Amino acid sequence: MIRHALFALVVASSSVLASGMAAAAPTGTPCALLTALTIPTVTITAATDVAAGAFTPPGAQTALTVPTFCRVEAIARPTSDSEIRFEVWIPPAASWNGKFQGVGNGGYQGSISYGAMATAVRRGYATASTDTGHAGDDMRFGQGHPEKLVDYGHRAIHVMTESAKLIVRNAAGRFAERSYFVGCSAGGQQALSEAQRYPDDYDGIVAGDPANNRIRQTFGFLASWVATHDADGKPIIPPAKLALLTRSAVAACDAIDGLEDGLIDDPRRCSFDPATVACTSSVDDAACLTAPQVAAAKKMYEGTRHPRTGELIFTGWPRGSEGFGDLASQGWRQYILDPVAPMRADFFRYWLFHDPNGNFRTIDFDRDLAYAEHKLPFLAAVDKDLTAFKKRGGKLLSYTGWMDPVVPPQDTVAYYEGVTTTMGGPAATRDFYRLFMAPGMGHCAGGPGPNQFDALGALEQWVEKGIAPDALVATHRTDGKVDRTRPLCPYPLVARHKGTGSIDEAASFSCVSATPRP
Repeated sequence: MIRHALFALVVASSSVLASGMAAAAPTGTPCALLTALTIPTVTITAATDVAAGAFTPPGAQTALTVPTFCRVEAIARPTSDSEIRFEVWIPPAASWNGKFQGVGNGGYQGSISYGAMATAVRRGYATASTDTGHAGDDMRFGQGHPEKLVDYGHRAIHVMTESAKLIVRNAAGRFAERSYFVGCSAGGQQALSEAQRYPDDYDGIVAGDPANNRIRQTFGFLASWVATHDADGKPIIPPAKLALLTRSAVAACDAIDGLEDGLIDDPRRCSFDPATVACTSSVDDAACLTAPQVAAAKKMYEGTRHPRTGELIFTGWPRGSEGFGDLASQGWRQYILDPVAPMRADFFRYWLFHDPNGNFRTIDFDRDLAYAEHKLPFLAAVDKDLTAFKKRGGKLLSYTGWMDPVVPPQDTVAYYEGVTTTMGGPAATRDFYRLFMAPGMGHCAGGPGPNQFDALGALEQWVEKGIAPDALVATHRTDGKVDRTRPLCPYPLVARHKGTGSIDEAASFSCVSATPRP
């Protein structure tokens, strides 16, 4: 392990002598000299000072606004088939907050998350990100490369973290006082994987909309695509009708929580039936759903079940997530309806069966699911025993949107409830792990509900001062202007209006126990 390895602290030779006399050793190593740092299996390829102002990442068209920092580029090769590229950004001593932040990726992204790094360094953090050991989003990188799959699954983030801590120590002359990880979607999966597999890596972890149930989610994508496409691969539900479903679901379920605010508070309490907007004639009208469209929508809500036992393999997508806003990513289009084949079908072709010509329609949801979970367990992060993370004092803050059309929020809740059972009950779990649900929020952000909040700031207070977050104040903006604030409550508490005050002001709400679901 890197943490046990010897490493060289490079000292600038020009600082050794001054006016013919020995000078005191500097507190850290100048940026340009960090290339001489020795870490087993890691090569530092470049170390350069970046001036404050505009920084354009490699291959990008848009510049990021950054403060002054030292940019370190490196490659880790923990196995003979690994090539994990990562970067570490380190602020100068005067502006460093003394802390380190690892940032996550999205999807099967094989690229460094420069935007997240810029956000971290602007907050005063030393930060690191990795391409997870491959380039691009093409899943063929794993064909015949099992070690690269492990790198992507979890090893790359861990290796990046340990290496970055050493690099920061050499640059600053001391180790970071605290370490945090922040990620959403695939980054949320990486966050939970760190808590489960490498509990000593981080003091605090933010896991947003975590795609941690990755194997079953892939089977869920497959089942949902088949349910919503005809034999020729044409979508059964036209994209134009997704907004109809969302409007109808919200109209049916908005007031369940006692407040008409245009949001479904908890889609699990919503029993909207798409048959209520079925066409009354054989004409396919834009304002109604045909019988096949009704059936397809119902299958999206119901989820994927085991063909033999009837067990739920992967939850369905929540009512209200069908189509909202003007972006294709806000709804079922991007991951379900628009793709010409099931999203991540290459998982089966290149990772599971190594058959580029394989027919995804022949996948057996009994035999093949069991095989996938046996062969590729490192791709998921579903271990509910977080004893080691809790014992070392780690804090985990997770959040997700109740309208998420990519990672169904029901699955995130099921994981939290599983951890609660495993760890000895709600009180024992709240001590170190809290989940915040955001009504009306999409995947990681966006949506008609308040969806912007400072999860990291709340986590810092919890880790560093022992102040556990009892609520996150979220905001919603239209044209850049805040038009609604609302508290997000630690699950299973929910925000309820006090009876007085504006429904657009967080102060008008309190976190209370939810009434039992019907």
